[in-house]
Amino acid sequence: MTDVWWKSTVLYQIYPRSFQDSGEDGVGDLAGIRARLDHLTELGVDALWLSPIFTSPMADFGYDVSDYCGIDPLFGRMADFDALLNDAHARGIKVVLDFVPNHSSDRHPWFIESGSSRNNPKRDWYIWRDPASDGGPPNNWLSEFGGRAWTFDEKTKQYYYHAFLKEQPDLNWRNPDVVAAMHDVLRFWMKRGVDGIRLDAVWFLIEDDRLRDNPENPDWRPDDPPDRRLLPVYSGDRPEVHDALRGMRKVIDEFPDRLLIGEIYLPIERLMAYYGHDLSETHLPFNFALLKTAWHARTVAALIDEYEAALPKDAWPNWVLGNHDRPRVAGRIGEAQARVAAMLLLTLRGTPTLYYGDEIGLPQATIPPELVQDPFEKNVPGLGLGRDGCRTPMQWDASPNAGFSRATPWLPVSADYATRNVEVERADAASLYTLYRRLIALRRAHRALATGSYRSVSAEGDALAYIREGNGERFLVALNFGAQLASVALPGQGRGTVLLSVIGDRAGEKVAGRLSLAGNGGLLIKLD
Repeated sequence: MTDVWWKSTVLYQIYPRSFQDSGEDGVGDLAGIRARLDHLTELGVDALWLSPIFTSPMADFGYDVSDYCGIDPLFGRMADFDALLNDAHARGIKVVLDFVPNHSSDRHPWFIESGSSRNNPKRDWYIWRDPASDGGPPNNWLSEFGGRAWTFDEKTKQYYYHAFLKEQPDLNWRNPDVVAAMHDVLRFWMKRGVDGIRLDAVWFLIEDDRLRDNPENPDWRPDDPPDRRLLPVYSGDRPEVHDALRGMRKVIDEFPDRLLIGEIYLPIERLMAYYGHDLSETHLPFNFALLKTAWHARTVAALIDEYEAALPKDAWPNWVLGNHDRPRVAGRIGEAQARVAAMLLLTLRGTPTLYYGDEIGLPQATIPPELVQDPFEKNVPGLGLGRDGCRTPMQWDASPNAGFSRATPWLPVSADYATRNVEVERADAASLYTLYRRLIALRRAHRALATGSYRSVSAEGDALAYIREGNGERFLVALNFGAQLASVALPGQGRGTVLLSVIGDRAGEKVAGRLSLAGNGGLLIKLD
């Protein structure tokens, strides 16, 4: 795996409902994504990842799948997917699909059969249990989306388990028939030409076989998400999940040059296990540490060092700044630091994932209560846990609905769409969009920035600095996480040339000795 494509790629996540509507129903679709592929080419990304497009009742907007081998009519037909795949490949862009192995929809034929009687051959495809002695749920497990993780079925007088919505019953990965069926789904998409798979919620895949109660969380507070009241010791991150992952990896490895990603919200020391012994599980267990780390230089520097030190031998790192489940980066750290974050993401060692809209600084939106769509927000209102704010439509131009749709969008576009959009920022040499384009172009032009080594450099205050080295070249990245002027000493001979600056245009400037970093600034320097 010394020269696989996904090591040097920039992965771009698209939330299909919100990228481009071609059908004039206010919801994005595959034909709309295909029509916007030129944007990805211009931006310079190498691969796109699509959130679920499979047939679904949309209780959780596609993460409740009723046909793993079908395209939901909301997004188009299989012919639309094939056309998108072919056009992307013609541009040299890989395509990664979201796969939801932990649970299906309650309207999937498998679950309908499973729930038809206790004696149905597919009964054991899901997790059914008798009530507790008091008639209540079998244990105390909680749903990630609020409330109990068990729903009682009046027909068969048993409870079924769902780590998420009641419309998302968990599959039983201890059943070899389930494993075989899901492996066949992976083969279906691999044979169709998909370049990779991202596994959703994979650390929940297998539960404790004795269904023991989860312990109370001593650090839980009333304003925390309700499910955090318990520690998911027995409902997540079980040892058996690694057997399941090795099985899926073997399927992926039946096809040359494919990628397997895992969505795993775990601390770094536990995340490392998902590479697997001898790197036999996911190629990239998603590293979400930047989504929740305090945005201070010393904190981020310590995080990078911890992550780099924890990586198994020959494992490849990755970094994520935003996704469809977490507040927008510009909303978390502010517009000025979003530029610093862009340089950080695209110069760290590892595969970066860029969330659609972050390249133009799309803000975290405030959704009026009457327009809320997210079932999570509806289940646990008032805690600010809704995900709609990071899923608003892409803003393409200043036309009505930001060029996303001629119909009323499923979520409102941001109020600033007339001035914050791709068309405006493309024409502005100082825009965030231009900064992203230049950073990605530099990654392509200098292999050291994509696959070279990483070494931290001593820095003080709110400055962060590190060196990327490879192919006979050395680069210094110096970032100011604060609003005040900062300085960083150049290592070694102490000389170099600025290739790119976060603020202003310092390209070509010769530097020596100590660097001066403007507040919220950053420099990428080619060292002599």
